Amino acid sequence: MKKILLVDDEENIRFVYEEEFKEAGYHVTSVSNGIDALAIFETQKPDLVILDIQMPGLNGIEVLRRMKTLDSSVPVILSSAFPEFKQDLGAWASDEYIVKSADLQQLKDAVDRLLKEQ
Repeated sequence: MKKILLVDDEENIRFVYEEEFKEAGYHVTSVSNGIDALAIFETQKPDLVILDIQMPGLNGIEVLRRMKTLDSSVPVILSSAFPEFKQDLGAWASDEYIVKSADLQQLKDAVDRLLKEQ
């Protein structure tokens, strides 16, 4: 079973994403901040990360940079409510950039595609 690490400071987003991906057959670990995400990334070795950008403490761009330094082979999807972050040079290190939406199909398609490429 493929492991997804979900990082978002919004509890409702974590709940919805977690339920969707568990139902799709993935093992999902969710956390609310970058510090916890980095600890889990190192110890549990997820197959894929879904990462919010705007979070208290470490923002998603910094977490992405650190994750890619630790293991660049793990795909990271940046998921943000703000499309303008896509222009941030730091976001270019992500494998996919998805603008949050009530329709999760684009995110689900990206997860499936990136995990099949591994």
